[in-house]
Amino acid sequence: MRYPFCPQEVLYKMTHEFKSIVAAYSLAQKQGVNCVLASVVALEGTSYRRPGVRMLILEDGSTVGAVSGGCVEKEVIRQAQAVFQSGTPRTMVYDGRYRLGCDGQLYLLLEPFRPNETLLVAFKDIVENRKVFKLQSFFERTPQDSATYGTWISFGTQPYPLNAEQTSIPNGIEIFEQPMPPCFRLLLLGAEHDAVQLCQFAAATGWEVTVVASPDEEKSKKHFPGASQFIAIAPEQLAVAIDQETAVMVMSHSFSKDLRYVIALKETNPGYFGLLGPSKRREKLFDALLERCPELSDTFLDLIHGPAGLHIGAETPQEIAIAVLAEILAVVRGKQPDFLKEKSGKIHS
Repeated sequence: MRYPFCPQEVLYKMTHEFKSIVAAYSLAQKQGVNCVLASVVALEGTSYRRPGVRMLILEDGSTVGAVSGGCVEKEVIRQAQAVFQSGTPRTMVYDGRYRLGCDGQLYLLLEPFRPNETLLVAFKDIVENRKVFKLQSFFERTPQDSATYGTWISFGTQPYPLNAEQTSIPNGIEIFEQPMPPCFRLLLLGAEHDAVQLCQFAAATGWEVTVVASPDEEKSKKHFPGASQFIAIAPEQLAVAIDQETAVMVMSHSFSKDLRYVIALKETNPGYFGLLGPSKRREKLFDALLERCPELSDTFLDLIHGPAGLHIGAETPQEIAIAVLAEILAVVRGKQPDFLKEKSGKIHS
């Protein structure tokens, strides 16, 4: 039986977390440290996090990632010791009704994490080219050990086991399927102080941040902690592939540069397009844009959020970064911002 994967809005974060797990494994492998992967594969009721979250447990006692808010991890680490010793995957059940105050029962798959080099090379290529991959975890809801349990990762039609010792995909047991989209990306056009703050905040959420600045600004990647990429290029030369998992934020503080950036991106359709500055500046930029590009469609102009950000009283660069990030999340996840205390029913659909 196949079980549904998590809603699209939570998958971006999980892709980032899985990337971190693979990176941590690569380092542990060089140091000769064995690893066990813990995955939440099913949930009955409610919990702090949902199926698809994962945590890597290293034999030296360290961990990467989390499967809850911190309350489940101790038991997961304890049970992982048996997997380290036997090399056999197991499922475990954690009943939060008696321990967490959450009305939920978590089912977790614990398995040796030993991807081979072919998988690691293919994964690197998939991530760098922003392609979708898929994880399939095979398990049963009874707490027990079984050599048939395990997770397979697919790039296109080619599946690979996360434990290289497994040779065939199991049959006749439950499957948790999880397509993993590219990591959400922020394309940041500008290199002033507030862009640095936005870069740091976005990177902390797990987004990949690409910063673009004109060569005359004399900036580099070292000026933007957390950035995945820095491109020093004139606006007219901008040629970055834009997809629906990309948010664009124009904030160079130069009207001329902002206009040139928008013109360079006028044929794109990102998940979010933000413009820093007051409404009067936006209208002036739109007028100049239509003067230079009279064929421009209203659809593109409607895509632009300017002034960017939610109206939460933000004043400092840090607060403005929070307001902008909040609006990006609301737009790409199709949510109307409101107070959770005024929401009836569950927080997560």
